[in-house]
Order: sequence, then C-alpha cells, then structure tokens
Amino acid sequence: QAQLVESGGGLVQPGGSLRLSCAASGFILDSYSVAWFRQAPGKGRKGVSCIGSSGNTLYDGGVKGRFTISRDNSENTVYLQMSNLKPEDTAVYYCAADVFSCDGSWYTGGNFAGIDYWGKGTQVTVSS
Repeated sequence: QAQLVESGGGLVQPGGSLRLSCAASGFILDSYSVAWFRQAPGKGRKGVSCIGSSGNTLYDGGVKGRFTISRDNSENTVYLQMSNLKPEDTAVYYCAADVFSCDGSWYTGGNFAGIDYWGKGTQVTVSS
C-alpha cells in the first residue's frame, strides 16, 4: 500500500529545533515533488516548504531562513529541519507528494483535492 508517514514531531521550547521526516513506502518518491503543510488549531492548512524532483526548493516567508527542506532519495525520505522555533510554528505538520512541480496550484494555490499522496500528520508544539 502506497503511503507517506511523518515522524519527528514533539514538544520543544522556543528557540529549539526539530527535524521532521516524511518516509514513503509502496512507491518511489524521487519523481515527485514533496511539500510540507501545517495546520494550526482553528486555521486552514498552509504550505510551509516544497522540494521538487530536481531539488529546487520553495519556502513560505514566515519560515525562510529557519527551516530547511531536503530529500534523500536513497532513503525514499524528505526531511524538514526546523530551527529557532517560535510558538506560532505550533501546528500539525503534514507531508504531501505530487507529480507536478512546486509551482503548481497544489502547493501554491491551496488546490489540495488532487494531491497524489498525503501523510496523516505529526504534531509540533512550541511552548515554554
């Protein structure tokens, strides 16, 4: 069964770091663009970062310089390294994979309906 599984979430103090992982099984991730989205309580799902099949990256302005997305095709996994975390980063983080590029509406335009694969999410809580 093809799926994405996120891990690495948890409770961290402001200024701390976490690394999220998005592992694919049942399909090969290297031909897909992979994005991280997050959803805070009472808010809509929003794109955080995206990495294309060629390694090109996009970041939301609120995380640029603090978060780094990367992929290890040998591990069939995409990572999100989060540093200098802030309370406003608290959310459930989801990864998603799609055959279209990060410039596509699935990532930039909130057109989630056609996304090929979604994970179930991992909770990140930033609090002292």
